[in-house]
Amino acid sequence: MKLQTEILSQAANQARGLAIDAVHKSNSGHLGLPLGAAEIGAVLYGNALVHNPDEPRWLNRDRFVLSAGHGSMFLYSWLHLSGYDLSLEEVKNFRVLHSKTPGHPEFHETPGVECTTGPLGQGIANSVGIAMSGQMAAARFNTATEELFNYHVVCLAGDGCMQEGVAMEAVEFAGHQGLDNLILIYDSNDVTLDAMADKTQSENTALRFKAMHWDVQTLTDGHDLAAILKAINKAKKAKSGKPQLIIAKTIIGKGIPEVAGTSKGHGEGGAKFSDAARKGLGLPGEHFFVSDDVRTYFAEHKKRLKRAYSKWNKGYQAWRTANPEKAALLDTASKAPIAAQLLEKIPAFPLDAKLATRAAGKDVLQPVAAELPLLISGSADLHGSTLNYIASDKDFDKTNRAGRNLRYGIREHAMAAISNGVAYDGIFRASCATFLVFADYSRPSMRLAALAKLPVVYIYTHDSVGVGEDGPTHQPVETVSGLRVIPNFDVIRPADPEETAGAFAAALERTDGPTLLALSRQAVPMLNDISVNDRRTGVLKGGYIAVKETSELTHILLASGTELQWAVAAAKILGGGVRVVSVPSFFRFDLQSQAYRDEVLPPSCRKRVSIEAGVTALWAKYVGLDGKSVGIDRFGLSAPGNIAMKELGITTEHVVAAAKSL
Repeated sequence: MKLQTEILSQAANQARGLAIDAVHKSNSGHLGLPLGAAEIGAVLYGNALVHNPDEPRWLNRDRFVLSAGHGSMFLYSWLHLSGYDLSLEEVKNFRVLHSKTPGHPEFHETPGVECTTGPLGQGIANSVGIAMSGQMAAARFNTATEELFNYHVVCLAGDGCMQEGVAMEAVEFAGHQGLDNLILIYDSNDVTLDAMADKTQSENTALRFKAMHWDVQTLTDGHDLAAILKAINKAKKAKSGKPQLIIAKTIIGKGIPEVAGTSKGHGEGGAKFSDAARKGLGLPGEHFFVSDDVRTYFAEHKKRLKRAYSKWNKGYQAWRTANPEKAALLDTASKAPIAAQLLEKIPAFPLDAKLATRAAGKDVLQPVAAELPLLISGSADLHGSTLNYIASDKDFDKTNRAGRNLRYGIREHAMAAISNGVAYDGIFRASCATFLVFADYSRPSMRLAALAKLPVVYIYTHDSVGVGEDGPTHQPVETVSGLRVIPNFDVIRPADPEETAGAFAAALERTDGPTLLALSRQAVPMLNDISVNDRRTGVLKGGYIAVKETSELTHILLASGTELQWAVAAAKILGGGVRVVSVPSFFRFDLQSQAYRDEVLPPSCRKRVSIEAGVTALWAKYVGLDGKSVGIDRFGLSAPGNIAMKELGITTEHVVAAAKSL
């Protein structure tokens, strides 16, 4: 479509006005990016993006991600002008409680927002995941007669995003994988929050990206509408097999002379000059002004977009008729698997098996992956240790876009953020793996997965001092508790192979948030004192009676993960009045009814002991003031795992002694 320069120039200034007015009214927010990148927004939403405001989740839309989420008024202005379900009243309610225009963009909250962004750099990595999802979808569903998936992912990022480590990890991955449906627009205004950018950076960005196998274009004037469109069109048409970077030199806070081009332009500092700025932009005295001409242009553009959507949809319906198996597979993307059905596909383990739960996880993953063809599995250079490779499949790479195994390299943070991107796209089910101690490297993205309710599955192994000789740097004594405190984040520590089967089923059934499976390096015996069904289905409830007392109840022993074996052994020594409760998931157990929780943990029995090879503080809500916790409130030590456990008091004897002392 021919570029309508005059009307889009007006739209850019009116978008600036909306941002100025919203930030001024809110008395908080960030003006720098919405003003500095206004022409980029005008070209994207007024011409270049393929999307349908009436169908925000259209499968083949171009995805736009605002990585620099603090510039949220940029996105809200253009979504409003484009005709998304985002009224002018919502724009006026910027940063107001329960509005559709929160301070940073949030997935599920605002139509047209693809990702929850805010922490800098996350959006770049999310965009890599979305682009990868697009490549995988095209490989599975496109046919010789119908190109169902050919969308592009356009990400707008600033200097702050580009400085973040997670962004560069993801950029390296994207270049190596040749994700040529990814376009990154770098809003290069030479300014960061504290000072000019040259105080903290001096690299040649173009050369850096070229070295990482990206194509690079540089716009010396990032406000030139024609140049912006030309660069985007060139990036979309590129056949180099490389992701695309557009460096757009812009003026931060453009339109407010008092702060433009300075670090003061980053935040709300320019809002006090709003009246003069609006006058300088040619805007009338009316606040939140949008001209009839701009409204008309975007209404007509929306009609063009809907016609393109209708054409695609006609082909899509023909594709469904001609490819019923592919259509049925695509439909599974929106359906949650049922845990009970997954468990039926997982064979029972031999009664005499002695496996690490990570090894059991390997055995569980294979039938589960066969049942869920859209499940993908990645690892941060640790497939040989985390054992989460889908054996029936191959690697995803440049030559095999249909591969289900992802080699992320030693990039734990990007791995988690890219997995979030896959989850945002909603076609594939993302799982990824590393050692549990490295959860701290991926934690910011895991937190965002919980916030955005993304069903990512983390298969994190080597979950305790059972790691052994690698010592305290690799023994995550505090990590499980640290993850348990994240709202909406489920951590499951299975006790043996059968609980591991239940853990995988529970994690994959969940669609409203992430789940981490904390799996062991050390082998554990089968807990045959507990039925297979109780172990598997008990995990789904988070906590259950593993061994019931045979006489009047006197004590309750609670355990998580591989330490359950010590609680079971201690109960045999202590006698028939002892109940053993397995608590593989605090999150799930706390969601159960009060009646069920009281049935498992009768309030009348206050002699309670917990055992877990980690810090003890969180167990207080279960053992109470009268109980005791056997755990490790210190860092570990370098020794064989069994010796480390004994040295640090994770033994049957310590459980027995604690119970007797009550």
